[in-house]
Amino acid sequence: MKVLITGANGMVARAAVGSCQAVGDEVFALTRQEMDIADRNEVISKVTGIRPDAVINCAAYTSVDGAETDRESCFAVNSAGVENLASACRLADAAFVTISTDYVFDGRNPGFYTQRDTPVPLGVYGKAKREGEIRAFAEYPRSIIVRSGWIYGAGGTNFLSVLPRLLAEGKPITAIVDSFGTPTSASDLAARLRELAATDLPGIYHVTNPGPGCSYMDFAEKVCEVGGFAKTLLQSASHAGLKRPAPRPLSSKLACLISEKLGFAPIRPWDEALAEFVAGSEYHN
Repeated sequence: MKVLITGANGMVARAAVGSCQAVGDEVFALTRQEMDIADRNEVISKVTGIRPDAVINCAAYTSVDGAETDRESCFAVNSAGVENLASACRLADAAFVTISTDYVFDGRNPGFYTQRDTPVPLGVYGKAKREGEIRAFAEYPRSIIVRSGWIYGAGGTNFLSVLPRLLAEGKPITAIVDSFGTPTSASDLAARLRELAATDLPGIYHVTNPGPGCSYMDFAEKVCEVGGFAKTLLQSASHAGLKRPAPRPLSSKLACLISEKLGFAPIRPWDEALAEFVAGSEYHN
């Protein structure tokens, strides 16, 4: 399969390149400098020129707090950019897979959000991502939307990804105790993105590592357990106490209603995936 992957410098994109190459795909991985998905003409030119069998969109505006004061940039990438790629895929007759977020939900559901739940995003980032979902389907009904969240992995710069390094350096960690989600290994997410691209079944999929979900503190404690780090480095904080600019869902745990019914193999539990990530890092004790 010929696969075009956007946002090539990002954590998930790098994992997706590895997943695709591992099964023998011909991969075109484009950075923002090589293709800015907010530029409609450039997107159509590049995609129709390459004519891939599938496009996996890993490009995104990811600053949740920054989006509150930079709405235009966030919507340009996460909404218009997704629509541009959907248009280009329609012209190139390519499958289209794009990553959305658990932040399309308001967090009032203490259980798991499935495809049956109505999105009610709170902040600009979530609203832009939801708009991207809507635009993708309107432009190209063949689109595949993959909602995920709490993604971590090699080369990641977010809280979950850098925990092993910070703990290994003996730095104190402040972790939220009353915000909950479903941690997702970038490598496991990437593998499922490739599977979905090959299957080419349009729709919305929730992709995370299964389990009961956890708080940021639960995640940090698990990193300590599997990495041999001192839990005394962990300090608790409340969601409200951090006073971050963007509103966030208090609980954004995801579950998929359809993946296994369609024949996809279950993804491994989140604690098992995390143990492998920490063991594979250079920071475990």
